[in-house]
Amino acid sequence: MIDEREIRSELLPVDGRVVMLSGGSTGIGAATARRLLAEGYALSLAGRRPKEIAAKFATSPNQPLVSHFDAFDSATAQSWLEATLERFGRIDVLINNAGMMKPLSFAEGDESALDDLWTVNVKAPFRLIRLALPYLAKSGRGRIINVASTDSKRYRDASVSIAYATTKHAVLALSHAARFAGWEDGVRVTALCPGAVDTDFVAGVPGVTPGPNRIAPTTIAEAVAFLLRLPNNSSVAEFIINARLESTV
Repeated sequence: MIDEREIRSELLPVDGRVVMLSGGSTGIGAATARRLLAEGYALSLAGRRPKEIAAKFATSPNQPLVSHFDAFDSATAQSWLEATLERFGRIDVLINNAGMMKPLSFAEGDESALDDLWTVNVKAPFRLIRLALPYLAKSGRGRIINVASTDSKRYRDASVSIAYATTKHAVLALSHAARFAGWEDGVRVTALCPGAVDTDFVAGVPGVTPGPNRIAPTTIAEAVAFLLRLPNNSSVAEFIINARLESTV
């Protein structure tokens, strides 16, 4: 019989690890923050509405640091990183969770949707990875999780926003680039690719999986907790969690 203690001993301990997580006020971000706080991680949360995030975790015994971060204001990435280092003195994990959805097709929608989604879904994670990589390298077991989508793996049908699918494909490429950049320093990177998660983010989105069949945010949070415990020799480049049956994802 396998001793469960032996299995656990091969996983990374929480051991005061510091997590930077963007978009922690609702949905996947809030569920992930609660899960990691319960595990004992030190959290640095940030978003456009920091007061809302702070209120959500006001009663948490393990108080996270809450900062302002806006993808449209590049200076906020640097200030968030600096605030995290000032508070904790280290960074072990970066989770790029904040994202945006806007409709766009070849027939309908304004091209500005692509500009906005490129800024939020691609440029902001790129900027944060670039800033955080030196500190993740110092950890020797740094981790980056970029929340992508099953839309980063294929183009499902005409109901999918071209802007969203395009930028999420870019997040996948960004994740693989970061994996190569940090590999020798023990940084491991995962593109987390969920299907429809039961949050306000997908409310009213055409073609989305019906509500009862959507993935619970807590399920995604559990996946994140699992990925953060894996040792350096167990790299997961892409983690797909689908809510529907498809031939390729």
